[in-house]
Parts: sequence; C-alpha cells; structure tokens
Amino acid sequence: MSAIEEIDVAELKTRLASDEKIRLIDVRSQQEWDQGMIKDGEFMPMETVPARLNEFDNEVTNIIYCRSGVRSAQVCMFLAEQAQVKAINLRGGIIAWGQSGGDILKP
Repeated sequence: MSAIEEIDVAELKTRLASDEKIRLIDVRSQQEWDQGMIKDGEFMPMETVPARLNEFDNEVTNIIYCRSGVRSAQVCMFLAEQAQVKAINLRGGIIAWGQSGGDILKP
C-alpha cells in the first residue's frame, strides 16, 4: 500500500490559477454540500464513488476534498488501489480552504 499524494490549500490555489486541467471533486454528504462548496467543485458523495469509477480520467488532475481531508484521503487510496486512478487529496479539506480565506460558495 503506497502513500497518497496530498496538496495544501496554497498549492491548490496555484494550480487552479494555472492552465492545468483540474477536476475538483467534493466527496462530502448532501447536507455538507448544501452548506457550501469550493468554486467549480463537483458533488460526488463518497459512497457513490465505487459505482462511478468510469467517470474518472487520468488525463486531468483529480483533486478530491471533503470536510477535513480524512474521507477524501480514503477515496484517493480507493481510487489508486481499485481503479488505478491518480487522485490528489486536499489536506485539511474545505475547512482549511475556508480558514485560508478561500471562497465557499452555495451550490
């Protein structure tokens, strides 16, 4: 079992401002999603990921986030082990994003 790749909020902001093709995936619950999201975040609750493996593409940078980074780390590990999908975990999740001054938008 290998370690997953992680980035912090500063690195995510840099990547989002670049020309890099990024797919930002929010794996929180519907209730959490309704409270706010990172701009351009795509709602994909953690429990739906196994049924949606065919929607992942290694041609883009898949960045996964949740509330604090724990569930998204689990999703990244699952994607790497079960589907050979490269995914990067946002360390600290949307909490770290908000604490850094990042906008949290209503979906």
